[in-house]
Parts: sequence; C-alpha cells; structure tokens
Amino acid sequence: MVKATINGKTAEFSDGISILHAAREIGIDIPTLCHDERLKPAGACRLCLVHVKGEVNDTASCMRQVTEGMEVETHSPRIEHARKMNLRMLAKDYPREAFEAFPEKPFHMLAEGYGLSSGDFSALPLNGGRDTSHTYIDVDMSRCVDCYRCVRICNEVQGQFVWQTVGRGEDTHIVPDSFDTFAASTCVSCGACADTCPTGAIEDKSFARFGSPDAWTRTVCSYCGTGCEMAVGTKNGRVIQVKPVADAPVNHGHLCVKGRYAYKFVHSNDRATEPMIRRMGAWEVVPWPEAIAFIADNLKRIAAENGPESIAVLGSARATNEENYVAQKFVRVVLGTNNVDCCARVCHTPTAAAMKMMLGTGAATNSFADIEKAKTIMVCGANPNENHPIPGARMKQAVIKGANLIVIDPRKTEIAKYADIHLQLRPGTNVPLLNAIAYTIIEEGLADEEFISKRVDEYEKFRNFVSDYSPEAVREACGVDAELIRRAARMYATAKPAMCFHGLGVTEHTQGTEGVMCLVNLALLTGNMGKPGTGINPLRGQNNVQGSAQMGCDPGILTGSIAILDGKEHFEKIWGAPVPVSKGLDQLQMVDAARDGKLKALWSIGYDVVFSNANANETERAFDNLELCIVQDLFLNETAKGFAHVFLPAASSFEKDGTFMNAERRVQRIRKSIEPLGNSRTDWEIVCDVARAMGKGEYFGFTSAEDIWNEVRLVWPNSFGISYERIEHHGLQWNCPSLDHPGTDVLHAESFALGERAALRRIKYRPTPEIESDEFPFIMNTGRSLYHFNAGTMSRRTENSRIRPSDTLDISPVDADRLSLDDGEQVRLVSKYGEAVIPIAVKSNVKPGELFATFHEPGIFLNRVTSANRDKYTHAPEYKVTAVRIEKLI
Repeated sequence: MVKATINGKTAEFSDGISILHAAREIGIDIPTLCHDERLKPAGACRLCLVHVKGEVNDTASCMRQVTEGMEVETHSPRIEHARKMNLRMLAKDYPREAFEAFPEKPFHMLAEGYGLSSGDFSALPLNGGRDTSHTYIDVDMSRCVDCYRCVRICNEVQGQFVWQTVGRGEDTHIVPDSFDTFAASTCVSCGACADTCPTGAIEDKSFARFGSPDAWTRTVCSYCGTGCEMAVGTKNGRVIQVKPVADAPVNHGHLCVKGRYAYKFVHSNDRATEPMIRRMGAWEVVPWPEAIAFIADNLKRIAAENGPESIAVLGSARATNEENYVAQKFVRVVLGTNNVDCCARVCHTPTAAAMKMMLGTGAATNSFADIEKAKTIMVCGANPNENHPIPGARMKQAVIKGANLIVIDPRKTEIAKYADIHLQLRPGTNVPLLNAIAYTIIEEGLADEEFISKRVDEYEKFRNFVSDYSPEAVREACGVDAELIRRAARMYATAKPAMCFHGLGVTEHTQGTEGVMCLVNLALLTGNMGKPGTGINPLRGQNNVQGSAQMGCDPGILTGSIAILDGKEHFEKIWGAPVPVSKGLDQLQMVDAARDGKLKALWSIGYDVVFSNANANETERAFDNLELCIVQDLFLNETAKGFAHVFLPAASSFEKDGTFMNAERRVQRIRKSIEPLGNSRTDWEIVCDVARAMGKGEYFGFTSAEDIWNEVRLVWPNSFGISYERIEHHGLQWNCPSLDHPGTDVLHAESFALGERAALRRIKYRPTPEIESDEFPFIMNTGRSLYHFNAGTMSRRTENSRIRPSDTLDISPVDADRLSLDDGEQVRLVSKYGEAVIPIAVKSNVKPGELFATFHEPGIFLNRVTSANRDKYTHAPEYKVTAVRIEKLI
C-alpha cells in the first residue's frame, strides 16, 4: 500500500494504482476522452492531466502510478482552463448538429460540463462523411475526435486490427482496413468500436432507428456456452439494443456479433406465440387448458397401454437450469421413467463421460480467467474465433502478449494462423496423434515424475502401451510430420502452465469419448492439472448445455451429475416420491426405439431434433412412427413442421428469470427484460401445468424460478452455496457447498473427485469406418460459422443472414480446379446416407481431398448427408467424418 494526497485528501492505495483510479476511489472524477477500462492507458487526449507537487510539467493521470507521499492537484483553475481549451480545439471541427441532437454522448456531456455551447462547434453538416454500408454499424468520421479508442479496442480486445490510422499531423484520420467501405473490411461485427466511441462517429444502427432505451436489464447471452453477460436495452416492450456488461468476469465488457446484434429473432414475424394442435393435417390454435389437457390425456393413455418406458422427454440447452430441472423431475416423478436427455448427447456428452470416468467430474477443470495465466495454450478440435469468439479473442491476445499456441485441427482456422505449431491432422485421427504426443513426452523424459508419483496410477502400463505410437509410426495415418508432433509435445510438457481447450472436433467421432481421455492423459503426464493456467476445458456449444445435463437431463444421472443409484435415497427424501432405477434411453436410443415401434411419445423442449441429428433421413423415419410428438419452442421448427401433434409456444431468455451455467461451471442470473410475447409461457410453467393435469401437482408447486433453484440446492449439495442473493451481481462456479464458500475456479487442486489418484487410460486407435473410395472420394467435416448458431432457429431470423445468407461447402482450390467448380456454384453433395444441394466456397484453409460444411440452413439440410456412426460410450454421432462425392448440377 502507498499513502498519497489528492486534492487535500490523504488516503492509502494499492501498489501500482494510477492517479486516475486512485482519484476515483476517493470520489474525485478526473475527465477523460481516450480512456476505456478495457484498454491500456494511452494519455492521448490530455484531458486527464494533473499536477504533481514538485514537478514542472503536468502528467497524464491515466499513465502515472501513485507513489508514497505523492501530492496531486487534479482540478486547479489552470488545469481546468487547459481542459476547456482542449475541448474547444476539438469542437471547432466537430458538427454542431451532432452536439445538439445527441446530448447523451460522453464527448457532448463533457463539452457541456466545461461550458461549451453550440457556438463553439462547427457548422459542418452532420453525416458529412457517413458510411452506412455495414449491416449493424454506421460510420460518420466527421464526428471523430481522434481519441483512437476504436483502433485500440479492435487491436487490444478483439484482435481484428480493422481500424487503421493513416496520414500525418492534421491530416491523420482513421479508415477501415479495406481502405474503402466499412462493409468491405475484415470487421467481424463485435461492435466494440461502436461501444467505446464517445461521440457517435461509430454507432449502432439501432440507435438511429430507435434512440436510447428506456430501461436496461443485466442478463446472459443465449447463444454459445461462454456465458457472456450483457445489458439489454428495451423501449415500448421491445428489445432495441444490447451492450456488453463492463464488469462481467467472463467477457470483460466484450460481445460477439451474435450476442450483441442477433437478438431480433425475439420479435420475428414468424414467432409462434399460441398453443396449437394439429387436426386433420392442419394446425389449430387452442387455449392453453385445452393443449395441456390434450397432452396429459394422451400421455396417460400411452403409459397405460405401453408402459412408462414408451414415453421420453428431451430437455433444452437453451432453457434455464430451473426449467431443465423441472423437466427431468417430471420424467422421473410423473412418468416414472429415466427416458430423459438433451442435446449434450450429440456434442459434449463424450467430454462429460471421459472426464467423469478419469477424474470423477465431467466438466471443465479451470476457468476462462486462466487463459491469461497459461504459458502454453493448446486448442484441439475447436474453432474458438468463430464458435466461441470471446474466449477466442482472449486466446489471440494471450498469444500476442507472448503465450505459446498449439492448434490441432484439420483446417487452418483463424486461431491456427497465430499458432506456433499447427498439427493439421486428417479428420478422425485424434487418438493416434494424441498418443504420439504422450509417447514423445515419456520417451524424451518430459513427464512430470513428481506429479505422477503422487497422483497418477498405471503409468508403467501406459508407457508400455504407447510404445507403439511413436510420431514416426503415426505420421502417415495422421498426415502430420513426426518432428512437428515432437515439437508440440515438448512445448506442452515444458512451457508450463499449459492449458488445453477442446471442442466438437474431438467429441463428434466414433472415438469421441476416448479422444477426450487422450487429452486427460496428456494433462496427467505433464502435471498440467489442478493448477491455474492448466487443465482440460471443453468449449461448450450452447448457452446452457452444461446446465441442462448437470440438472439431470440425462438418462443415467440425477441433478448434480449424481448416479441414479447413488442419489436415489437422497432425492426421494427431498422429492417425497420414488426415483425410477430402470435404465433410461438417451436421445439416439430414443430415435432407435421410435423406429422400432417401442417409443410412442416424445416431448422435445427447445430442441430441433430432426434437423439437428446426423443421418436425418433415418431420424425422420423414426419420427413418423410416433403416436404423440410434442414440440415446445419459439418457432415452428423442422421437427414441429414435419412431425408434431402439439406445439407449445415458449418464452425466450429475454422473457424470463432463472440461471444459466456456462462452460466453466459458472452459474449466472438471467433476468426478464420484456414480457413473454403473445400467449408464450416459460418452459417450467408449462411442464408444471402438465404435471398438475396428470395428478402430480403436489410435487410441482413452484411459484418462481428462484423457488425451483432452491430445491436444486437441496438435492445437489455442491451447489448449496449458490443462492440467488449471492449471484445477484456476479455468478459463482461450483463446487460451492456452503453460503460462505467462494466457489471453485480450479478443480482437482489437491485430489480428484474419485480419490487422490487418477489412472491413465490406454486408448487403442480404431479407425472410423468412414473412408474415401472411388464412389465417395472426399472426407467431409462439419461445423458452425461465426454468424449462425446450430439449427439457426434464432440467428437466421436476424440480419446475420445478410452477412452470411447460406451454408457453404468449403473446398480447396486444387479440388475446385480439378472438378471445374466456381466459387458460389451450387453442387449436389452425396453420401451413402443421403444428399443435399449446397453452394461451394473455394477456400485455401482446407486440404485437398477434404471438405468442410456448415449446417444452419433448413433449405439445404446438410444432416441428410452426415454419417450414421456413433461413439461407443455415449452414442454421440460422428458429424466430423463423412465420405462424400460432389456432383455438378446440370
């Protein structure tokens, strides 16, 4: 601590604090124009100059640290006069019309506060240099005051380097990197420049259309599993603007294009807001009581005729923790079965299974905050800059500041361009590659012997096993140079702490669960576990996919990922009802059972199963057999259009309260910012109504989301300390067993959930049956794009569809030339499972013989083509490897 005096006030401050922040701590506001808490201090605007006693020249308070005994004057008449003159210099070339029209802008408020009036500003016309080409952002550089915050935030936070400073002296100005329109630039529409701009030179289009919101509500983004907090601006019952929350621990005042701009789906013209029953092939709007009674009567009939195992429910990764908890409780208490699952089945259930088997807990070991603590980051089978843009941006910044980066991916993704080592393996060869890294770590004496001796079992057996997996032995199968594999092994093992992030490029394979086990092996071998900046960390795909499974929407576990037999007695005590022990069906088994005529009814909540499942034609055949299909969603999705007998309109995350759980185990509050549209209702209210109609209302007497969460805390001991009161301002990470517990940011610090030691797993490589042939000469990989999200239910109903209007099939220039294909040309994509028509995109980031396709557009329906192969442990489909051919359209 240091003691200093500011404007006559003496106080103690933390070491290293700037004068600017020290002054704010004691209630003294020093004006700034170029300062933003997300950025490194620049001292460019000179408005924050202060006088330090004993010094000749004034100093920028944002740049200068407080020292012991320092005496500072921040608002002397001389300094205040200099500030006013500085503002007048800026004002003389700034349009008066903007100053008068938008008094809430920070620059305008500052100018007015220092006594400037309209006469101090220029008569230059507003919008004199306006560029409206961008989908979401308008640019008018006649309002630029050269604070360079847009340049710095794009560089220092997003890492996109779009805004460029050109010219010298008075001719200095800022332009996009296209040196043309903003739309032609490399902008990824994160909106950070618009968020930081103090004048409106860079501004969200929504401001021009709707003005400032009347109210702001703090909540959490409903897209990927990062868990970014955002402020939702509303006016007249509509969402009109979204901004990042400055003090959010996950996103640090930053959002991606989906979180910031892709919210208009809420008010889409085709939003379904009335319950409906399909009669004589046509949808009929019915009152809620009729829809509830129809469902209850049919579920009771089907259960009586075929038994409870003939009914299943799918929870939703887009619904809250509370809603998923109620859904799985309904299945077990009302229906008396364990036939409950969620979309985690087709993405990261292999992660949960692998990590639970090896470590005892099937979730991320560390936190996003560890990105800045790691000396080495390994990204395996993930494309964070498109699929998880905020962690992706943080990884880029960490690398720019000196962290090592290893990327394991078949494509040269954006993050791979920053990599020290890119292992561009063949799709489906994760296991031999990771085993080869393990081999090298052991063979070159790089294993952490101390960590292994204290905390790892079966090392000798594992060492003998991987002797068959030298880099030289696997290089042909993997398509990666042996020395490159060795370099990656050395870096991961020696440049510690080393942190691993993985995505669906690991899990969506026939050896998906085993691929994750191989990653855990590497962490255990090197001691990169249980410490800051280390661990194995899945990048979860949907906003609450971690929470939906953790709440018990899984046939084999109860809330808290507690095995059914282990938790049966405790849950029955809390619920006052029996817990079934019969083996439940997972989502893929549900489809198989429907195909075989054994599953008669399926209730799908917030999940477009038919469009999302691989080998979609087979899924459709199965759904054709259902006697009762209930779809509960915001829109008539593809499952509803083709197969539902009942549709129930659900409230969006903007229209309800509750919690989401992000990829790092953080439970955060979501809050209602507008009322539910039309007659839509929250998912938990709908499920509780059906429970009451089926005579089980006494178990579902909840009156609020908080009421439900408090029951979650009772059944799941490691969440008891996470009360709504404690997470009012910031979320908490489980484990958090008591109200005085701070939450757990790093798991397995002293021991594993299954004991003091964890065993290495010997994973033999089993090649996928999907291989190239004369008939199907390409291997296709699939994934998301930056601008769309999974089934596109939300993102396709926003202006993101203007930026990316269609799915594409990415093909190498070599293959495109060989097949005489032009960029944008429509082709027929064929596999042994089905076909789709899709435009190609000629891209140099895919290797010859390989293809990559996105899957968001129902008109293309890519999953008619994808493979029927599944992971042997969890049945997750192998979306990442399908043998295909390309046919030109005649």
